[in-house]
Amino acid sequence: MNYIEGLLAAYSRFVSLPWQQNLAPPQRVLMAVYPPELERRLRLHLPAFKASTIKAQHGWNEIDITSSFETWMANHDYREAYFEDPELLETALPAFANHLVTMVRAQLATCDAVDGVVGLVGAGTLFGLGGAVKVSALLNGVNDAIAGRMLVFFPGEHEGNSYRLLDARDGWNYLATPITPNGSGR
Repeated sequence: MNYIEGLLAAYSRFVSLPWQQNLAPPQRVLMAVYPPELERRLRLHLPAFKASTIKAQHGWNEIDITSSFETWMANHDYREAYFEDPELLETALPAFANHLVTMVRAQLATCDAVDGVVGLVGAGTLFGLGGAVKVSALLNGVNDAIAGRMLVFFPGEHEGNSYRLLDARDGWNYLATPITPNGSGR
């Protein structure tokens, strides 16, 4: 069994367990942790994650933020100035972070089933955009809008409550439930 198949098996076991309904918002987040080099293979298995969720009698929705920055930039009034001098973009990134939170919250509002799972795809695309645009900030901005569970597909590492996106030097502590094939976070 390869890593992604093991991750799917671990998720399938977890999603079929009875759900505690009175969890704090950060505890409704599940982090499917996998090595960054397996991103394409994981995306091929997204239908299997959906099938496992439905088999466990939960609803499934998917939010893909992969191209959210490109879409936002393409519609930005000052995009040409940012292309000419990329350092100027740093001042606009907090606006993108707010846009992203608003966009994900709006999509979560359409998936309000208490017994459903929302798969968040594309977290790795936030890497390198700057301090205001982080997976941790996104999750902190939306976790109170999660009615059921959010499954974040997370290309990186996990140790304890610390998560490191794309093997970044710094990680952050988060109360999400990690899902890994072997329980080690690697």
